[in-house]
Amino acid sequence: MRLLLRFRLPISIVIALSAGTFVIASAQGTGVVLSAKDSARVVPASFYFEGQSAPTQMRNSAAARFGPKRHVIAGLVDTSGYSTEVQAKYQGFFITDSSITVGGKELGTGAYGFGFSNDGKFNVFDVGGNAVFSVGAAKDSALRRPRPLMMLKEKDELRLYAGRTYVVVAAK
Repeated sequence: MRLLLRFRLPISIVIALSAGTFVIASAQGTGVVLSAKDSARVVPASFYFEGQSAPTQMRNSAAARFGPKRHVIAGLVDTSGYSTEVQAKYQGFFITDSSITVGGKELGTGAYGFGFSNDGKFNVFDVGGNAVFSVGAAKDSALRRPRPLMMLKEKDELRLYAGRTYVVVAAK
């Protein structure tokens, strides 16, 4: 009994720290959507793709943080100067500074182009225009005010939307 009383404080500290670490790790898994002001600090003004640079549509960009120095940034770009072939597959950019999953598929650190296709897919390309992967996108018909591009935290998910179509983005 005396032994238990003697170690009560150290045991309490260990339990409190473990619980705090679990809460922080859980919060990092789903991400936090940055405000427009904070997003403006991390979203690039333009993006390079297939030998061309296009300006970012700042009103149609978003960023999320999964922890200190762990961001995911997405934005639509003005592709009016691009060839019709590039315009058909590429709508914007997707940048991550740590490994994540998108629609359940792993995506490594890097900068990518993306497009939501008419057949319900989210397509990811490297900056050279080569396909990285394609995943099924979901439809959210209950979304009240869809925008061309936005990130929302719904339930325990971080969603990247293009209109009412979305994919789930998660920390790895």
